[in-house]
Amino acid sequence: MTKPAAVKFHRWDDMPKQRVTDQIDRKIIVGERMMLAHVYLKKGSIVPRHSHDNEQLTYILEGALKFSIGAEGSAEAQEELIVRAGEVLVIPSNVLHQAVALEDTLDVDVFCPPRQDWLDGTDDYFHRK
Repeated sequence: MTKPAAVKFHRWDDMPKQRVTDQIDRKIIVGERMMLAHVYLKKGSIVPRHSHDNEQLTYILEGALKFSIGAEGSAEAQEELIVRAGEVLVIPSNVLHQAVALEDTLDVDVFCPPRQDWLDGTDDYFHRK
């Protein structure tokens, strides 16, 4: 018989803040099959174009992000949309996307499965030139 997973309680104020770039920080909570993150973006910060196998939900609590969906200069039309406080964007697996903070923003990201690159520090797309 498999032992059930332990219930865990977290308080955002107690979670360590990770510096991603000079303008982006995050706090992460990880379960067995999901990851929840608070992402703090300063106005003008950019999350570079990238994709991942993880399905993503982005829920804006404060501020606004302008997303570019799809490959830049590809045959497929690149879609741009602004997601504001109270709105949610669902990004399927392997979809290229980029975000620009239009104002100071707090967003909640949910990933399934958890982002291993965030956990082991190999999310180098933030630092590509």
